[in-house]
Amino acid sequence: MNISELARRLRVSTDELRDKLPELGFDIGSKAIKIPDREAGRIEYAWRQYRKRQFLGKKRDEQRARAERKQRVLEGTAQKISIPQALTVREFSDKLEMPIAKVMQELMRAGILASLNERIDFDTATIIAEDLGFITEPEDKTQQEDDQKGLEKLEVVLANRDNITDRAPVVVVMGHVDHGKTKLLDAIRHTNVVDTEHGGITQHIGAYQVVRNDREITFIDTPGHEAFTVMRSRGAKVADIAIIVVAADDGVQPQTREAVDIVKAAKLPFLVAINKIDKENANIEKIKTQLAELGLIPEEWGGKTIMVPISAKLNQNIDQILDMLLLVADMEKEKIVADPTRRAIGTIIESKVEKSQGPVATVLVQSGTLHLGDALGVRGAYYGKVRAMQAWDGKKISEAVPSTPVRILGFKDAPSIGDVMEVPEDAKSLEKLKEQPSRKIGAGEMKVHSSQREDAGLEEEGSDKKVNLNIIIRADVLGSLEAIIGMIDKIKSPYVGVKIIARGLGNVTDADVLSAEASNAWIFAFNVKPPTAVEILARDKKVELSRYAVIYKLFEDLVDRLRLLIPAEQVYTELGSVKILATFQKMEKGCVIGGKVTKGRIEVGATARVVRDEQVIAEGKIKGLQISKMVVKDVEQGNDCGIEFAGKAKIEPDDILEIYKEEEKARTLEVEGSKSR
Repeated sequence: MNISELARRLRVSTDELRDKLPELGFDIGSKAIKIPDREAGRIEYAWRQYRKRQFLGKKRDEQRARAERKQRVLEGTAQKISIPQALTVREFSDKLEMPIAKVMQELMRAGILASLNERIDFDTATIIAEDLGFITEPEDKTQQEDDQKGLEKLEVVLANRDNITDRAPVVVVMGHVDHGKTKLLDAIRHTNVVDTEHGGITQHIGAYQVVRNDREITFIDTPGHEAFTVMRSRGAKVADIAIIVVAADDGVQPQTREAVDIVKAAKLPFLVAINKIDKENANIEKIKTQLAELGLIPEEWGGKTIMVPISAKLNQNIDQILDMLLLVADMEKEKIVADPTRRAIGTIIESKVEKSQGPVATVLVQSGTLHLGDALGVRGAYYGKVRAMQAWDGKKISEAVPSTPVRILGFKDAPSIGDVMEVPEDAKSLEKLKEQPSRKIGAGEMKVHSSQREDAGLEEEGSDKKVNLNIIIRADVLGSLEAIIGMIDKIKSPYVGVKIIARGLGNVTDADVLSAEASNAWIFAFNVKPPTAVEILARDKKVELSRYAVIYKLFEDLVDRLRLLIPAEQVYTELGSVKILATFQKMEKGCVIGGKVTKGRIEVGATARVVRDEQVIAEGKIKGLQISKMVVKDVEQGNDCGIEFAGKAKIEPDDILEIYKEEEKARTLEVEGSKSR
């Protein structure tokens, strides 16, 4: 057996196998290429025993290390960390300064299956942290309490039945990417929002209003691609009704199922818009069958789910969708109410920093009326006052009633998406705005990952070296930033990875360039234009700075770069054997010989081992082949042939040539939710 074949069976490199065999009691020589089959069997058994001892030893070491960590925790000498009452698995790993994979492994050991963006509570985090050798203590509870108070106050206000009147229903549109969500809104509003979005893909959460039968309807447009899961969830939290858009020519897709799960979890009434019925391959009945498998039974089949076939492109049945929305709103009218006489309270659905205007945010007013000059309170802190308000269509307004989406200028700092904003009774009672380091990144902040303390480039993982690509991300809004990071988390490879050195909102700065130079990082500027001086500095420092307007283009470029970094795998393919019958001509770098193909086949360009008395004595290349003086590229089993052999070996009759081919095979890069290449 060839030693490389044995190494493949044992899932180890040939060099490692050669180095380890003397320790296992096998002396085959440092240059041996072939091993007798009986010896190979003994080696295989000895290697498995060695691996078993290794595994048991590693397990004992892990148990010993775990016991030592527990002892340090009990003695109070372990490292202390502060964590909030709830945080995501990613944030937890950042707090521990440990790889996410290690933290998730520990969670699974405790019987908890959690994704990267899933939140865990303080008690769970404490148990896992102690297992990993950390002592936890609650983070400054004031901020957590402020967040909770805001949510509780919003619930109380919305539950209040004093002075209530009907308000416009708030509708969220959800579904799979490219199924026509924005086209549907475009058809409803008779405007052209699709053309204003780069690449025809909705990049940010937006909110719009239309009038039907003298009644207003507010729409929240949430991006539909899997990268925007978190943004869609935010949209569902503030909505009264959902529309799930399904393309009649594409059917139920992963994001469709996810949208169904979100609306069910939020207990939102919803209807289904079966779009693109104008396509030749549209199959409405098939879509209804697929939806029925998800538990959504159409009304005409005796179920309760309203399904409306539409063509957003041709404006077909758009009025019917609006009528159905108003019908659902009438059925839910007891819940779709608010008190317009109180001080305004609502939820931040978008937040960004604009160069000319500073921090701006889009707020959906959920109760009360917001006026020019009103103070803005977020999490118990004074965030400024309303200097100007714009409706969804850009018109300046002086007041915003319940269910009105309004863009506000006047914030001292950009609030976080999902924050509750309210007009306080007494602005002086609010705290002065201070830095909130544990919040998600606000305007202009940079969050430094623990990876910044590590060496850029290579990271040891077992016996292999993993290449990490360092990057710095600057984005225009929080939603885009989280979407980019969420897509990066889907990249899985044992050979390459991405280290986010820093991330933040706003323009790229000189400090970003200098940080990128020090850590050999690539800077991504998403929907932000770096100042000319910064671009010049990046050029002088030879720092790669790339600008993007479409998130998927950014992701594709990143994946393409990672694929270039993946080392190719050497693959050996055994082709056949040739028995040498005669030697004809000796040349400076080889010879011409005659032989018979006794097994498999032989081909030009392949490598040949020269075997004599069951010992490999040399290797060479097959430079040319002939059958009956005819030049050929390969020769099959049973045929005699002439062979031009390139190598230093002195070949004799009865020698055996073992023919094999060595190729480089590109390794794949796996991305969750897509096919690897």
